[in-house]
Amino acid sequence: MHNFDLKNKVAIITGGAQGFGLDIAKRFIKSGSKVRIWDIDEAELKNASTEINSDDLNYDIVDVSNFKEVKDAVDKIAKNSNIDILINSAGITGPTTELWNFKIDDWSKIIEINLNGTFYCCKAVVPHMIKNNYGRIVNIASVSGKDGNANASAYSSSKAGVIGLTKSLGKELALNNIAVNAVTPAGANTRILNQMSKEHVQRMLSKVPKGRMLEVHELTSMVCWLSSEENSFSTAAVFDISGGRSTY
Repeated sequence: MHNFDLKNKVAIITGGAQGFGLDIAKRFIKSGSKVRIWDIDEAELKNASTEINSDDLNYDIVDVSNFKEVKDAVDKIAKNSNIDILINSAGITGPTTELWNFKIDDWSKIIEINLNGTFYCCKAVVPHMIKNNYGRIVNIASVSGKDGNANASAYSSSKAGVIGLTKSLGKELALNNIAVNAVTPAGANTRILNQMSKEHVQRMLSKVPKGRMLEVHELTSMVCWLSSEENSFSTAAVFDISGGRSTY
């Protein structure tokens, strides 16, 4: 499997203790990057650290829905090193139910973590990237942010918001050698599926022409390229990885 040149780069990966974030962390380290994974679950962070077992990995307990925690963690890192790469992977799906039955608290929590969390991390990290005239930001959105999933209005709305944020921020930073892109994966075999009903998962799968779930390493490969210096022109863009479900 190809490893991209990420030598001497420092990356922050939110939601990095499991799922997409953990796989990205592993591949980044193999490609020469120093990685800090963030998660709210200390036990999962410790498990991930043990599993990766590398001097190039560190972790921080950070709630991305709390801007003070995010900014404090970013400022601490920036005192000792550049921040070259930011991967916004932290997210939740929430309940699967009709919009009119959605609880206000559930809706707010999903938006706060998925959309506002991405905003908070970008807001804290971008000034350091501007100072260094370099950066790569990849936001993990979802195909549901483009198509909308029935019974997942909050999740779909939050990911649509991430796509809009990516397009705006990418344009704002286009002259700063900072690339900001989003990826829109279809469903993958990660623990986030446990938050959904079996019926909802099957409904998502039925829409994928390839007829299978996304493999985590397939998304990681795309993220690695977007995070590397090889990606010197693409920004404010949305990269589809949905097995043919969504081709725009």
